[in-house]
Amino acid sequence: MNDDLFGPPGKKPAHDADTYSAKDIEVLEGLEPVRRRPGMYIGGTDETALHHLAAEILDNAMDEAVAGYADRIEMRLEAGNFLTVRDNGRGIPVDAHPKFKHLSALEVILTTLHSGGKFGSKAYNTSGGLHGVGSSVVNALSDVLEVEVARDRTLWRQEYARGKPQTKLLEVGAVNNRRGTTLRFHPDPKIFGALAFQPLRLYRLCRSKAYLFRGVEIRWSCDPTLLRAGESTPAEAVLHFPGGLRDSLEEDVTSATLLAPLWSGEAALPASPDGESAGRMEWALAWVEGGESTLISYCNTVPTTQGGTHEAGFRAALLKGLRAWGEQRSNRRAATITADDVTGNLAAKLSVFIRDPQFQGQTKEKLTSTEAARYVEQALRDRFDHFLAGDPATADNLLAAIIERAEERLRRRELKDTPRKSATRRLRLPGKLTDCTLEDASRTELFLVEGDSAGGSAKQARDRATQAVLPLRGKILNVASASADKLRQNQELKDLIEALGCGVGERFDRTRLRYGRIIVMTDADVDGAHIASLLMTFFYRELPELVRQGHIYLAQPPLYRLTQGAKSAYAMDDADRDRKLRTLFKANAKVEVSRFKGLGEMPPAQLKETTMDPTRRTLLRVVALPEERAKTRDMVERLMGRRPELRFAFIQERAHTVEDLDI
Repeated sequence: MNDDLFGPPGKKPAHDADTYSAKDIEVLEGLEPVRRRPGMYIGGTDETALHHLAAEILDNAMDEAVAGYADRIEMRLEAGNFLTVRDNGRGIPVDAHPKFKHLSALEVILTTLHSGGKFGSKAYNTSGGLHGVGSSVVNALSDVLEVEVARDRTLWRQEYARGKPQTKLLEVGAVNNRRGTTLRFHPDPKIFGALAFQPLRLYRLCRSKAYLFRGVEIRWSCDPTLLRAGESTPAEAVLHFPGGLRDSLEEDVTSATLLAPLWSGEAALPASPDGESAGRMEWALAWVEGGESTLISYCNTVPTTQGGTHEAGFRAALLKGLRAWGEQRSNRRAATITADDVTGNLAAKLSVFIRDPQFQGQTKEKLTSTEAARYVEQALRDRFDHFLAGDPATADNLLAAIIERAEERLRRRELKDTPRKSATRRLRLPGKLTDCTLEDASRTELFLVEGDSAGGSAKQARDRATQAVLPLRGKILNVASASADKLRQNQELKDLIEALGCGVGERFDRTRLRYGRIIVMTDADVDGAHIASLLMTFFYRELPELVRQGHIYLAQPPLYRLTQGAKSAYAMDDADRDRKLRTLFKANAKVEVSRFKGLGEMPPAQLKETTMDPTRRTLLRVVALPEERAKTRDMVERLMGRRPELRFAFIQERAHTVEDLDI
């Protein structure tokens, strides 16, 4: 041991140790610790902490409703920053407390930390607020707090200031048609300064609570002078949602494209080891095409913004259910999916009601009750399995979408993405790109053409302001069957990605896309169709978001030019040629029929007239229908994947449809 560490200090401190005695030890009594250190109880003294006071009082009222003793709650925001919360529950007890006989139970609850009816008694099976913490903290941080209790047909009233009673508990008189607790308070400016309650924030709080418990009606009101211009907050509203969380989620995803029908339900949680009910849960979820994860969870109506063990059980049930479905459908790829893949585009709301919940911190932002994960997983898993089995086609489609997400994640790991560059005129243009002059992506187009010959014609036929041209050397790599090494080394694909500017994989950023339309323009023959198929496979596998957002198009160049004197027409294929020969030209005069060998053989003027002029051309938009996701994946895998026997089987299945084969 180094004695120097414990020897006399080299410099005497400002406070002489000899004067440090028992009188320097300060004991904070009552609610004084809350006023000294409010951050320990409500997270700080900012606007979020201010609104936490409102949430604490509303949680207490909601506990009465969830317990079955109240069905109506009122919240009113008054001028001067006064907030009133009223419920029609049992009312806080007003009789003398057995331990503090000189105090009523009401005063104990409002002036003593860690007191209340939710710790060990049967007064509440589940609860979100804790009277001894929530109410007392609100009392401590308010310069005015007034409480009225209507109980046993008698009205009682008491006033407080900064945690201390200003009056005795007074019996106001008899009431016949009223019951419950009314609490009106004003946050102390010495704690919160000039901060004021925001009507929109309080209204949303009331609305979320009403969604969480379908048996309660919350009546919201606000002094009209407090409403802000441009906000949608009503001055008065009655909030009641019989559909619970389903109503809430339907409102959130009303304009979204869903990969599977919205699914909701409720269930009792498995019994706890002591044989009593562990609680119950309610959920609503929907997988949204192109959406992000929005899992919003609650425990005993308290929003758990940082998640917790109930969310872990929720994710585990969905992951194991989808993996099991994939195994049942002999889909080996399902084993590669993770919980992040499953919830990547999931919009969900989860509400659990459990006894004695354990939270991380007084603000209750994260549930830490270890048993909650197991209870939620067990309750949800069986019901999710039935949901999948009830509609196999939808389940297959959903699984295909999640596998796509997993494969994209794995490709990002294997493939070092081509660095995203801005292929502008200030930098080297990739490949043989001939760029347009306009920089507004919403008005520009990129034509992908096969070969220099077609590229030369397209460059002469284009509108230089809005149309760019990138010639490709013949048939590009088939990305569905190529290895990651081949993808990394393929210069054609590197040039294409660089020209688009938006990157791929985790570096994808749609806002950097340099062209609003990407138009695949190939010859109107079998080789051209094959090249178009390879390009569509590339976009489908590596840049699926461009397909989902409708950026990919197929040009429709003609195969024939029909001429009779001064009259001419174009035909897309043999059938179109024969139809136009019958209907557009004189029967007794010769019609000259010329077949284009390719876009490179087409004069620029004709290419512009038929294929590139936006006022005259025909484009086909490439789409991937969400409801056909499983079928699309299967078709791409069969026709473009690594197993040639699947393509051979496809040809055999359709051989009977071939009527005329030129050899």
